[in-house]
Amino acid sequence: MSDRELEYVGRTLAGVLRHFPHIYGLRMDEHGWVEVNRLVKAIKRKNAKLRWIKQHHIIAVVETDPKGRYEHRNGRVRATYGHTVNIELDHPTDGIPDTLYYPSTEEEYEILLETGIKPSDKIMVHLSGSVEAAEEAGKHRCSNPVILRVDAKSAREDGVVIQRAAPMIFLAKEIPAKYLSVERKS
Repeated sequence: MSDRELEYVGRTLAGVLRHFPHIYGLRMDEHGWVEVNRLVKAIKRKNAKLRWIKQHHIIAVVETDPKGRYEHRNGRVRATYGHTVNIELDHPTDGIPDTLYYPSTEEEYEILLETGIKPSDKIMVHLSGSVEAAEEAGKHRCSNPVILRVDAKSAREDGVVIQRAAPMIFLAKEIPAKYLSVERKS
C-alpha cells in the first residue's frame, strides 16, 4: 500500500471500529471485536474507494500502527481506545505506572481539579504514560495544554480500575479529583 492508501485505510478502520460499525452493517461483540473477514466484506460493500482491500491489508495496518490503536487476535480485530460506541473494554490492568498524565486546556483544568476527569466525547478517560505523550494528545485541542498529573498508584489502591490500551495510552471510567495535581502549566 502507498502511504496515502495506508492513511486512508487507517482512518476508515478508526471510524468503523471506534465510532460507526452500524453504518457498515457490523456488530461488535461486547469488547469491540469484529471478525476481520466480515470487516473486509463490509468495507468493500460500503466504500467504493476500498474495493481492493483484503484481510492482509487490515492486518498490516493493525500491526504497523505506531500508536497501538488496533489489536488483532484469533481472526478478529478491534480498536484499543478512542471509542464513542458503547463497549466494555477488557485490557490488562497490571503494570500500570504509578503516575499518569492528562492534557487539559487553560480554561478547564481548574474545573477538573475540583470535579475530576470524566469522559466527554469518548466512553473512557484517556490518560498518557508520559508528559510528552500527554502534550502531544493535548495539542489536538489547544497549542499549549496544561498537563495534569494523575496519582495512578493511589487511585488503583482505592479501587479505580485503570487499563493499558496501548504502550502509552491508559483508560479509566473516571479519575476523581483527589488524584489530580498540576504537572505543568504553560
